Amino acid sequence: MLERMIYRAAVPKDAADQGEVFYHAVMQGAAGCYTLAQREAWVGALPREASAWAARQMFYPTLVAVCDRRCVGFVELDLDGKRIETLYVWPSLNHRGVGSRLLDYAEVAMREEGVTRLGIEASLMLAPGLEKRGWQRLGEEWVERQGQRLTRVRLEKALT
Repeated sequence: MLERMIYRAAVPKDAADQGEVFYHAVMQGAAGCYTLAQREAWVGALPREASAWAARQMFYPTLVAVCDRRCVGFVELDLDGKRIETLYVWPSLNHRGVGSRLLDYAEVAMREEGVTRLGIEASLMLAPGLEKRGWQRLGEEWVERQGQRLTRVRLEKALT
């Protein structure tokens, strides 16, 4: 399957799949790090509808991983904030290189925009993998979603 993976800029027709990838990445993929109540609050923070994700593409340049014409992972870039806004991969593809490849492309795109230090607020699930890739931990913080506290890790990486 991974040999059929295509990486490209997102287009509006990817938006419905992005909503599904987000939902399942949080509800299934993050199950080992967050409670059910926390994950339900997390997915409740962003609509699952395609129109919401298509609108986000207007604000955040988005790179997608596509297999058999379906988006199975994506990364959103915050150019003004010099950070990665989101990174989600379909849960069954975790630890198969899809997220790493999306990060590689994101780093290249940000470097081309003149970014020298890239930031991210990563989930407890994502942070250890980023640290293995050379990201530096700046500390933990939490965000509140629908009355639930979600711990996340602030990291940054020099793009040299």
